[in-house]
Amino acid sequence: MSELKAWQQVSSEYLVQETWFKLRKDQVMKSNGQVMPAYYVLEYSNWASVFPVTTDGKVILVRQYRYGIEQWSMEVPGGIMDPGETDPMEAAKRELLEETGYSCKEIIQTAVVAPNPATSNNLMYCFLATGCERTHQQEFDEHEELEVLLVGLDELKQMLRENKILQSLHVTVILYALEKLGVIKW
Repeated sequence: MSELKAWQQVSSEYLVQETWFKLRKDQVMKSNGQVMPAYYVLEYSNWASVFPVTTDGKVILVRQYRYGIEQWSMEVPGGIMDPGETDPMEAAKRELLEETGYSCKEIIQTAVVAPNPATSNNLMYCFLATGCERTHQQEFDEHEELEVLLVGLDELKQMLRENKILQSLHVTVILYALEKLGVIKW
């Protein structure tokens, strides 16, 4: 492997600073000394998503409207880690409980992925939760509107084959969980 060095930030300015994201424009020096006058970076909090399985072997999915693609989307529970939240596993359990009303007996981390490392600075933590049971009422965030669906593993695999789960990061969560469960092998 070559001896390429990390790119260096020469200057930086924020163009947008909102609650859930920031957009900054950096001037960057590449490892070869070339200066890029404008490199845009989206700053997000880290995300935590969970593949939850009930005590009777059903997978808990959520269906919610995604304005960016203007359609309803089948997904796994998950979301942004709240300010001050430092433990991704606790964030995943919180998201599971808030979005679905389900708690889990066991939860393990299956992966950490970078949603878009070219232009975004955050990570998404992937989890598998088992022994899930409904213990609470759902507690949506201010702008959440979703429904909970329980599906069998065969139905879930068919949904993947038919491209019915469009959220690519959630497909990643699902695939890591299915591998951990021994349902698929790679």
